[in-house]
Amino acid sequence: MNTYIAFLRGINVSGQKKIPMVKLRELLIKSGFKNVQTYIQSGNITFQSSEKNKNKLKDLIQNEIQVFFGFEVPVLLKTLKNIQDILNYSPFSEPEKETSYFTLLHAIPNKKLIESTSKENHPNETFYITKTCVYFYSPMSYGKAKCNNNFFERKLKVTATTRNYKTMTKLLSLCAEN
Repeated sequence: MNTYIAFLRGINVSGQKKIPMVKLRELLIKSGFKNVQTYIQSGNITFQSSEKNKNKLKDLIQNEIQVFFGFEVPVLLKTLKNIQDILNYSPFSEPEKETSYFTLLHAIPNKKLIESTSKENHPNETFYITKTCVYFYSPMSYGKAKCNNNFFERKLKVTATTRNYKTMTKLLSLCAEN
C-alpha cells in the first residue's frame, strides 16, 4: 500500500464549501481508500491506496467531492516522501521553521514568474520559492502577512494551498500510525 496526503483548498472557510470531516472520511472509505484519517477542518487527509498514479487518485477525490457535496474543490496530492522532503529542505533555522508556513503549489510555476516574485520584498516577511513549495517565515501573524496564499497564487499564476509547520508534522505522524 502507498501512503498519501491530500490537501483540499478553500473548504470550511467563512461558511463556504462546507465539508464535514466525518462525511469526507466516509466518502473516501466508500471509494476504496484505506486507513483514511483527517486532521482539523481545513481539508488534510492521510490515506493508503494500492493505486500508484497520483493524478488518477487526485481526480477520483475531486470527482467524489463534486458529486457528493455539489461543488468543486482543488485537491493536491503528495506522498509521504514528498512531505518529508519539503520539511527537510526548509531554508529556515529550526526555530524559524517551527513557526513557518508551506505554500504547496499545484503546478510548477513559470521560471520568469518565480524570478520576478522572488525579488519582491515586504518588511518582516521572508520567503523562498521552489518548483513545488514556497517557504514562508514572518515573526508577525500569518493573517497579517502580505505574502499569503492569495499573493503567491496571483504572482505565480498557480493554485496553491498553505499549511503551517505544526499541521505538516502532524500529517507525517498520522501517516506513521498507519
